[in-house]
Amino acid sequence: MDAKLLIKHGFISNKETLSKYNEFTEGKPLSTIDREKRLAWENYLDEIEEKGKDLNKVADQEYAENAKDQWEYTGFPAPSNRYFLVYSRYNISVESIYYHIRDWLHYNMGYNKIDKVTDVFMASEQSSYFGSAQQRLAFQQDKVTQFLASIGKMIKDIFQIVRELRVLDERLALYEVTDSDKFNHKSIQESAEISLKGMWVDLVEQGSKNPASVYGMARELQFTTLPDLFFRYHPQTPNEIEKIVEGLEFNRKVKEVLKRKLRTYLEWKRFTSQELKSKRIFTLKYLRQHYEVIDMYMAWVKPYLRNIRRLHMKDHTESDELINAFEGAVIEIELLASQLPVTIKSGSNIGANKTYHSVISAYFFYRSRALMNFHDDYQKGPVHAGKVTMYLRSYGWKKNQIESYKEMKREENMVLFREIDDSIKEAMDAMGGELMRYLEEAEKRVYKKKNRAEIEEKRESALDPFLSLFNLKGTFGSKKKKKPDAWKLGKEKKKATSHAQKSMWTTYKEFKKAYKLMTW
Repeated sequence: MDAKLLIKHGFISNKETLSKYNEFTEGKPLSTIDREKRLAWENYLDEIEEKGKDLNKVADQEYAENAKDQWEYTGFPAPSNRYFLVYSRYNISVESIYYHIRDWLHYNMGYNKIDKVTDVFMASEQSSYFGSAQQRLAFQQDKVTQFLASIGKMIKDIFQIVRELRVLDERLALYEVTDSDKFNHKSIQESAEISLKGMWVDLVEQGSKNPASVYGMARELQFTTLPDLFFRYHPQTPNEIEKIVEGLEFNRKVKEVLKRKLRTYLEWKRFTSQELKSKRIFTLKYLRQHYEVIDMYMAWVKPYLRNIRRLHMKDHTESDELINAFEGAVIEIELLASQLPVTIKSGSNIGANKTYHSVISAYFFYRSRALMNFHDDYQKGPVHAGKVTMYLRSYGWKKNQIESYKEMKREENMVLFREIDDSIKEAMDAMGGELMRYLEEAEKRVYKKKNRAEIEEKRESALDPFLSLFNLKGTFGSKKKKKPDAWKLGKEKKKATSHAQKSMWTTYKEFKKAYKLMTW
């Protein structure tokens, strides 16, 4: 984890940068704020980095002695206190250490909320554990390849469906103008009618190539006035055709041809309008179905991506902890335990924090020898024996800081998810707002009734008129929450930090006793 990632998620010691973070995000986790604000904050971080500032000093980062006289930045937020322990046993399993710490924090210390934020591993290439893991990985990768190929094809099809809807809307816009009474200017309706008649002449009658068309008859049979009359008069019903044409001062043959053309055009216009509307409804439903299938495939593929990420070994090939020729593995695990501290005196609860939580981070780094043994169910699985390095860190954090830390860990560990999700999102965004507009329209057609929850929200209370009459609604209604003052928040933070330190010390001390290590 680097300093920039800590700063990005609000773990900042520099007052100016922290003020900017609160300005952009209002102190909330990045996933809960608008995309524009999030991008603006990330751009601000890029500017800080380009100016050559030391990000390690800007971040609220732990600076600790990890070996004798060797001080370095650890990549973790600066804790109020920290304990460090190395336990090595090459003849017994070291997996029990993790469960001992986890269960002690949960059952004995009362930390009811425990999240696993890191779980990665790497095995040496020559080990049997590596071969077993790669077989599982290959199966998962084949499944993901099949799903992503289907998703890619369906996204390509969505572009074509949206384009088809676009063309249908262009055509239907002309029909809506000619049939609408909303336009005061007849010239608007006339231009739409002329456009439709032009399409009819070109598409149905094949233009001047057909001798029986409007233009063909004018050229071949000397009906020179027919095109002008056809495009000038715009009857909307068969009765209007008779009335308009009979009022013209032309010979009988011209009137017969004009009637025939106008009547044929009106029937074409009526049936094609119905056909286009039906086709649009069908295409909308098909688009929605297509989109839901993509969403379903994404839901199916995500567990495989998660498994791949977990089976995909973290790169520790350059680490001196791992030798390729040995039967070795490296594992990283981190737990985040949190609770709201409660003050209990004489058996009664006299106060509990409302804002600040006591938080303990338990980080385990295993360097083990994976023994591939057959268990009682005849399944072959690893038993880890070797060395574990354990770090316990205590914090006093608000809920949004806990969520920001978990988001930061997800961002660090789940690069594969982000790449897949972002690539699909970019493909959808390339269609602009039209895709979402069509999907919303399809949603309204499927679900015409309003959601019950929306109706309940808009429904007025029976007491509203009376409360507003006596101006009592504000009195008996919801009151504005007062922001806690700085003194109370400072007291809560001190209490949460102190409680976390005491819990961590008890956990550390009891662990050493349980494993018969030197204690004092």
